[in-house]
Amino acid sequence: MKFIHMSDIHLSRPGRLVEGLDPHARLAQALSHMTQHHADASHLVITGDLTHFGEPEAYAAVRDALEGFPIPVRLMMGNHDKRAPFVQAFPDVPQAPQGFVHYAEDLPAGRFVYCDTTEPETHQGHFCEARVAWLDQQLAGAETAFVFFHHNPLHLGDPATDELSIRDQDQPALHAVLKRHKSTVRHLFFGHVHEPLCGTLAGIPFSGVPSTMHQVIPDLNSASLSGSAPLEPSYRVVLLRGEDIVIHQIPFAYDGEIIWHGNGFDDWA
Repeated sequence: MKFIHMSDIHLSRPGRLVEGLDPHARLAQALSHMTQHHADASHLVITGDLTHFGEPEAYAAVRDALEGFPIPVRLMMGNHDKRAPFVQAFPDVPQAPQGFVHYAEDLPAGRFVYCDTTEPETHQGHFCEARVAWLDQQLAGAETAFVFFHHNPLHLGDPATDELSIRDQDQPALHAVLKRHKSTVRHLFFGHVHEPLCGTLAGIPFSGVPSTMHQVIPDLNSASLSGSAPLEPSYRVVLLRGEDIVIHQIPFAYDGEIIWHGNGFDDWA
C-alpha cells in the first residue's frame, strides 16, 4: 500500500503571502507533482494547518484546490485552523459528538486513526480525557494501526518547539494509551514542526514531515523563539509492504538540473 503524507500548507486568503511565500502556488506545485508521479497512491493525508489565519476564504481555496484531485484526501485540523469555518467548508469530514474533528478508517494495511489535537487560540497541542478514551477505543478494535496527529506527541529536544508540542499535562495519558497498544500501533505521523523528523516514542516509530511552506531550523539550545527559512519544501510518500514501512521525502519544488546515472559500477566514475 502506498499513501502520501503532507502537512502545514498554510493557505491564506487568495493573494495574501505567508512568510513571504505564496502558499497557493506551493500547494498547486505539490498536487501537480503528486498527480504526475504518485497518482497510484491510495490517499493523501494532510495533517493540519490547512490555513494560516483560519479565514473562510482560505478554506474555500483549499476546497477549490482539491476539487478534481485524483487521489482521495483525508483532512485534519492544525493549530492555525478554526473549527467553524473548517466544518462549513468540509461538512463531510467526520466529527465526534464533542465537536472534535477526529475519525478512523479501516484500509487494507490496517486502521488509520486521524486525531484532533487542537484547541482555539493556542499553538500548543491538547489531548484531553475524552480524546484519550476515543483513541483507546479506536486502537482496541484494530490488529494494526497507523496514528496521525497534527502536534508532535512528545518533546523533541528543541526547547522552543517543545513549548508547542502536545502539552505536558496531556502527554502521560496519551503515552499510556500508545504503550498499551504498542503491539498494534505500527507508526505515528505528525506535522506542525516544519522539519524532517524521525525517532521512537516508547519504542513506537514516528516521523514528522516538513511543510510545503517555510521550514523550521532547529535550535537545541534554550530559546523562546523558533527560527525558520524558505528552505526546500517536500511531502512524504509512505510504502507499507507487509511488515516493512518505507518513507520517501519528495522535494517537489526543485527545478534545477538533475544528473542521471546508470547503475553499473563504471557509470559513477
